[in-house]
Amino acid sequence: MRPFIAALTAFAFLLSSCATPIWNSAQEAPKGPAMVAAANPLAVEAGLEVLRRGGSAVDAAVAVQAVLGLVEPQSSGLGGGAFMVHYDAETKKVTVYDGRETAPAGADAKMFLGEDGKPLGFVDAILSGRSTGAPGAIAMLAMAQREHGRLEWSQLFGAAERLADEGFVVSPRLAGMIASPFPQSKTPDGARYFTKPDGKRYAAGDTLKNPAYAQSIRLIAAKGADGLLKGPTAEAIVAKTAEGPRPGTLTMKDLAGYRPLKKDALCAPYRIYVVCTAPPASSGVSLLQALRMLEKTDIAQRGPTDPVAWIQIAEAERLMYADRDRYVGDPDFVAVPVQGLLNDGYVTERAKGIGERMATVPPKAGLPPGAAPRAIDATNEPGGTSHLVIVDAWGDVVSMTTTVESIFGSGRMAGGFFLNNQLTDFNFSPTDPDGAPAANAAAPGKRPRSSMSPVIVLDRDGRFVAALGSPGGTSILSYNLKTLVGVLDWKLSMQDAIALPNLIARGFTVTGEADRFAPGVVNALAERGLVLKSSGGENSGLHGIIVREGGKLEGGADPRREGIAKSW
Repeated sequence: MRPFIAALTAFAFLLSSCATPIWNSAQEAPKGPAMVAAANPLAVEAGLEVLRRGGSAVDAAVAVQAVLGLVEPQSSGLGGGAFMVHYDAETKKVTVYDGRETAPAGADAKMFLGEDGKPLGFVDAILSGRSTGAPGAIAMLAMAQREHGRLEWSQLFGAAERLADEGFVVSPRLAGMIASPFPQSKTPDGARYFTKPDGKRYAAGDTLKNPAYAQSIRLIAAKGADGLLKGPTAEAIVAKTAEGPRPGTLTMKDLAGYRPLKKDALCAPYRIYVVCTAPPASSGVSLLQALRMLEKTDIAQRGPTDPVAWIQIAEAERLMYADRDRYVGDPDFVAVPVQGLLNDGYVTERAKGIGERMATVPPKAGLPPGAAPRAIDATNEPGGTSHLVIVDAWGDVVSMTTTVESIFGSGRMAGGFFLNNQLTDFNFSPTDPDGAPAANAAAPGKRPRSSMSPVIVLDRDGRFVAALGSPGGTSILSYNLKTLVGVLDWKLSMQDAIALPNLIARGFTVTGEADRFAPGVVNALAERGLVLKSSGGENSGLHGIIVREGGKLEGGADPRREGIAKSW
């Protein structure tokens, strides 16, 4: 048995041996099946162990995130942020918990301009202390768990603490990231963490211990979000961002003052369904806009082997991104025309640009009702993100996208975890050449715009149908869109919809996975004006769960990564 798989098997047995359900007569007994879909089997097992003990979907999400931050540090962690969409089966209410990072009080719209007044090179920016915002994932989880938890907060971190202390087996994907050319893995902190005593870098199958992470977990388990945002861990975060080159302005006050946000979900009808996601500063509104445009087409009568269907998806994406890049930002700082972007008349007019051939010139941003003039966005949003979906035995659901932004974030570490470089999601230039303000320019306390758009789908009676989401930087919207079309329109299994080819169309750039399309489709697309280039940036890491007849849960995990979907 391979070392990685053997370790997972042993860990799963250890968890199952102590997984006797602990609910009692004072608790409501579970009613149905439960499932976890996430990017690493160790994290999935940690979530299932919590569910077996009578935990809720949010309880399990806390455990899953704590383990993901350890075993998949290139993607998410204690030093990052997240958006969670939560479904309460009893009330049928969908709520969003916003744990997006915030810019420090010392930030300004010119923070990523160099001495010459021009935008910094992207690598210089992400490796700088300026790139790190106040992390929000743990504070957001703490807020959601207070409202929806069934277990004590302190009981949710055992797996992460044990794996950090005793060590975990480095997976092939993590090993590939350690050996990659990404500069964050070669910073002083990254090199120190990923180098064995013999001077060699950790490889797949090696056991990696992280006692500093275990200590951070113990503080968080005991003190909640204060264990991260106050005290010694916060001091270490601030000290690390204050180091050169290009030190940041993050302070203890910025960290202690971080507040997650609770919002109503942004929902829109799609055929016989209601699709819910996160409102701005998430880009979920753009995903809903694309769905509403596709509803004006005949895509549901087509299928994954029909090239016209992929033309329709590509054109919807180009329209979606054109509007998103112009108008979406933090609504506490800029007016985002959410209702205008989803206005039926506006959507209908935009959908007229979707034909059976790829337009030679990509669409420009439209003028939705209520929109103010905005600059064209030039944000470079790289990948370093993960997604998880959980359904608990009471029917409550979590769909959560979580991130440290780039691969290994800023490459700076504190408390055994990587710090985010989330502030590089702001537009580096505060205005366009004509002086129009950028909706996504940096400002003190502002949350950078995000492509993260976790999804929960309901029927028209408010019953849960499906949940999904993906990492992928700016491509997240495309990955989620094709999967929703796959499960809702083409009636594919969740696994088959996730495995559909990825196609990302934004402006003049159209990339995709040519080798995953059915025979003849790529040539047919080229004949219709859509020439695929190899995908760049972060690939998808889709995870999803859908309810089938009789209440059976069907999960899916992206074959491009190491995740699994497992029920209990």
